[in-house]
Order: sequence, then C-alpha cells, then structure tokens
Amino acid sequence: MDTPLSEKASSGARSARRKPESLTKIKAAARKIFVERGYHAARPQDIAREAGLGHGTFYLYYEDKRACFMAFVEDARAELHGYIRNRIGVGRSLEDTIGTTLNAIYEYSDTHPGVLIAAMTDEAVIDAEGAQAMPLLQRWGSDWAQHVRDAMRDGEAVRIYDSDIVGQAILGAIHQCAIEGYRTGRKRQEVVDNLTRFLVRALKP
Repeated sequence: MDTPLSEKASSGARSARRKPESLTKIKAAARKIFVERGYHAARPQDIAREAGLGHGTFYLYYEDKRACFMAFVEDARAELHGYIRNRIGVGRSLEDTIGTTLNAIYEYSDTHPGVLIAAMTDEAVIDAEGAQAMPLLQRWGSDWAQHVRDAMRDGEAVRIYDSDIVGQAILGAIHQCAIEGYRTGRKRQEVVDNLTRFLVRALKP
C-alpha cells in the first residue's frame, strides 16, 4: 500500500529538521573529543558515539576526521573573532585595540578551556585531500595584519612596516608571552600591559 502524500511530506520535514540537529550534535561532540583527546587520538566513531548518533551519520557531513577537524578549527577562529569584535567597538585607539584584544583572547580561553590549544594542532591542520592548509596561528597573524593596516590608514601606526610580517610577529609575541606568563606565574594584566606598551611603542608614528 502506498504511503499517503501527506505522510511522505511529514516524514521529509522531520528528516530535514534532523539534519541540522545532527550536524550540531556532531560538531559539539567533535569539539569535546578534540579538546579532551587531541586530534590524533580522536576517531570518527567516538565522535558519533559521543553525539548519540550512528557511525555512518558522521560521514553524511564529513569525508573523514581531517575534514571534521578543519571545521572545528574554522568554528573556533570565527568564534574568537566574533568574541573580540564585540569588545573592540569602533573608533578605538591602537592601544585600546591591542589591550582589548589581548584581554578578550584570555577571557575566551577561560570560558572555552582547551579549545584554542586543540585548534592550534598545526601538524594536523591539513585538508581532506592531504594538502597543507593555513595553520590557525598563521590565520590569526593575518587578522593582526589587518589591524595594523587599519592603524596605518588611520595614522595610528607608521607606514614603514610590511603589515603581513608585523601581523605574524605580533601573533608570535602573544603566543610566546602567554607561555612565559603561565610558566612564571605572572598576573595576566601584567602580561597584557607590558605587551600592549611594547607593541604600541613599536608601531606608533
């Protein structure tokens, strides 16, 4: 006996609703497992199990674990970018922009423990075809390069620098200072204030 059209339509609607819900569950499960176990120890079947879904459901959305990890990295980058943007506002000075951004990164790390560390697994950041993708740190360096270009445009920074090189240098300084601050037990604001003063002094006209 044929299924009535109304029932088929209802079934199709339920399926359409399930798909984004399933993807949301898989993304949340992947994030949890990548943070807790790291890239190499994570397995697609573990992600599907954590999401409460069948193993095959994972492959409806991602070709393999690498593709899933790349999506996790991109989500983390976009999430942090939005987190920072909401705190910077418009018309801030270079010093305010740097200080606010540094504090926002620390705040994000506190409220999303382990996410940035997991997302910075550079050796694993390759796409599903095996080609090297842009590591997360490098992408953040590009974001900082844009901040420098904006400051140059507004007369807040000297124009003698290559903004792409300086952007990567700033990101490297942030990364290393965070490690040093943690190792020596320095207060966060001390690290932020010192790095902000150093960068402003280097960039100001």
